Amino acid sequence: MPRTTTDTSDLTWTDPECPVARTLDLVGDRWSLLVVRDAMDGARSFTEFQRRTGIARNILTDRLRKLIAHGLLAQRTAASGRRQEYVLTDAGRDLFPVILTLRQWGERHAFAPGEARSILVDEQGVPVPEFAPTSANGTSLDADTTRVEKAPGSTDEV
Repeated sequence: MPRTTTDTSDLTWTDPECPVARTLDLVGDRWSLLVVRDAMDGARSFTEFQRRTGIARNILTDRLRKLIAHGLLAQRTAASGRRQEYVLTDAGRDLFPVILTLRQWGERHAFAPGEARSILVDEQGVPVPEFAPTSANGTSLDADTTRVEKAPGSTDEV
């Protein structure tokens, strides 16, 4: 579904025709995705993001600024009226499946069997089931059952 985005005309894209490359150009560093993850988990203040991630203040300041500039976070005055808080925009919330897939990949490949880890649960406290993309007719999709079609007029190879 098409969405409106902020102006990205100042960016130099790694691969201008590839949605994956453009996404990585916007959020592909470690800290940006951890800030988005924590915003999804309710973090709102600079102090809370710093405490949860352990990120240095100067790097956090830079990442928050970039996430706001790219339309993934918005800054607003907190209910107390004394501080600014950061909230996900629709574009930021749209990264939920990305964070979920990274989490589930990590559960399968980044932990030893039985090693302690956090668990993502739904509103009833039930673990979120494995994310599995499907085609329009309901069949499972993976790297062997999909392909990239280049934009019309593209000269790049896949």
